Amino acid sequence: MTSRAPVPRVRVPAGVRAAYVVFDRKRGRVVLQRGARWTFRSASVVKVLLALDYLREHEVSAGDRALLESMLRSSDDKAATEFWRRGGRAAVIGRMVSRLGLTETAPPPRHKPGFWGYTALSAEDVVRTYRYLLERAPKEHREFVVGQLRKSTPCGKDGFDQTFGIPRALERPWAVKQGWSGFGDVPAVPCNGNMRPASAPGLGIGRPVLHTTGIVGDRIVVVLTLQPAGTSFQAASARLTALTRQVYRASVR
Repeated sequence: MTSRAPVPRVRVPAGVRAAYVVFDRKRGRVVLQRGARWTFRSASVVKVLLALDYLREHEVSAGDRALLESMLRSSDDKAATEFWRRGGRAAVIGRMVSRLGLTETAPPPRHKPGFWGYTALSAEDVVRTYRYLLERAPKEHREFVVGQLRKSTPCGKDGFDQTFGIPRALERPWAVKQGWSGFGDVPAVPCNGNMRPASAPGLGIGRPVLHTTGIVGDRIVVVLTLQPAGTSFQAASARLTALTRQVYRASVR
């Protein structure tokens, strides 16, 4: 009898709260998960919901399209704020929760109505969002959004490097939406534009978050993290990238 190789163990770094889900689209099921329904503040991951809502609710002009491209490719916060305002702020989340069947996603706290990045979500709901995008969204919306996520730029509009997690840990093809919050308005080490080769409930306000999410081949990969207070962006990026690599390897069996 041939023995199976042991499943690689995923080691979450000390002090990091991490949730992850890997969904295999060929098998039609989750192949690895941890804390799938734990909630985190979304940071820029919510921009996928903002884009899907705007495409559904409005006639999209050439100017709108350019803003959507910047928001999805380069995580443009000003564009996100504009779509949040046009969509009625929390009403955007209400519509998307209903339309996609999300269970943990919720608007920002009432005392922070303009803070779209404080939307609550879970890894399971992010997987539901990508499944909706790939399986049920109108074809033109799917092609546009996925096309922009495949063109994710190495640097975000705010100067932060957005190649952590999936882009550094896993080989193409992938389409990604990253999220970061709590590392200051300006990066301590500005992004230089070079892509490296692949090689419990609560929003955690006061602690930085770093998330990597996306479509990797036939899989949907979501890794959400709440980092220890005072963590540098570089340290958090290294942790998340290593964790993403472990998660993916553990899911392939």
